[in-house]
Amino acid sequence: MSNEVEQAQAQQEAPRVVQINDEKAVCGYANFCRVSGAPEELIIDFGLNPQPVGFPTNPITISQRVVMNYYTAKRMLQALQLTLQRHEATFGIVETDLAQRVRPNTQEAQN
Repeated sequence: MSNEVEQAQAQQEAPRVVQINDEKAVCGYANFCRVSGAPEELIIDFGLNPQPVGFPTNPITISQRVVMNYYTAKRMLQALQLTLQRHEATFGIVETDLAQRVRPNTQEAQN
């Protein structure tokens, strides 16, 4: 009887894994996002900015839109923060300021 109790306790303590079916998932690339919202939902638009440096002269085409409630958005924010922390711990700081990332050409600097 104690063996059954131990097995039941082990099953309760084991982490549960959410099953995912991504067969119909659509994959895309974005280097632009815009976040907007309403009192009950958050809207995130993703697109491709063909002119990533400077102010875009042509409209950016939005290719994906994700609408979610604020509870899901907060869980996503926490997951993204954790993922970025792990990435930066392994590979270094992800610098979002372009001026900080761009380094002058070493040959031009020597001339």
